[in-house]
Amino acid sequence: MDERTVLCAASAYEQKFYINPEFETLPESIRQELQIMCVLYTEDVGGVLMVVFDEDGNLELQVDHEENDFTFDEIGSVLKIKELQQTKRELFESLEMFYRVFCLGEDMEE
Repeated sequence: MDERTVLCAASAYEQKFYINPEFETLPESIRQELQIMCVLYTEDVGGVLMVVFDEDGNLELQVDHEENDFTFDEIGSVLKIKELQQTKRELFESLEMFYRVFCLGEDMEE
């Protein structure tokens, strides 16, 4: 069974940002950084960006767009995701550690 937990998401279509209430314990600065990252992404390339954890606690950036959305920039999306993975690496690794320890109950040594 493929279990994923959504951390946050932003939609260019609804012009909304969502953060999962399960992660209210994250520091406000982290939540703001996630919101800025997601909203800027959707403003830049369009579509929907979701930040999710897979069942092993790995953080993934998932992109979706409406089939008839001809303004969605597919090439820009790929480039922007790669850029985020590089520039936000430390944030993403910290979030993975947080999720594994506080949500999955793993030891920090693992």
